[in-house]
Amino acid sequence: MTKTDITIYQTYLPHEDPDASLAFYRDVLGFEVRNDVEYGGLHWITIGPSGQPDTSIVLHPPAADPGITEDERRTIAEMMAKGTYAGINLATKDLDGTFERLQAACGDSADVVQEPTDQPWGVRDCAFRDPAGNMIRIFEVR
Repeated sequence: MTKTDITIYQTYLPHEDPDASLAFYRDVLGFEVRNDVEYGGLHWITIGPSGQPDTSIVLHPPAADPGITEDERRTIAEMMAKGTYAGINLATKDLDGTFERLQAACGDSADVVQEPTDQPWGVRDCAFRDPAGNMIRIFEVR
């Protein structure tokens, strides 16, 4: 098998409130803001972990896609509200410390879904929902 030079460059998570998203991703998680583009009252915000300039998350307005019907927009909004539309898995070496720091810093900006737990499939993780309802799972890596 040939080794690939493909890497993860960007992933997309929907958001509806740029201020709440910035408060969570920048102020709570500590990610850098790399770009903030406003067009027609909508914001596309590119963020990423400090020290990893080649990996980014783009927080995007889900309603901005012109190919989505009004019924699909309603479905997306319902799924976002339940936390079933989008998510991302992050990793840390100190899950308990990270969880405590995030829980203390979150306030009303995010919901704790799961405290640090040893999963039966061999990982230890916790979970939050960001202000838009996206599932943020944080895995402990050694």
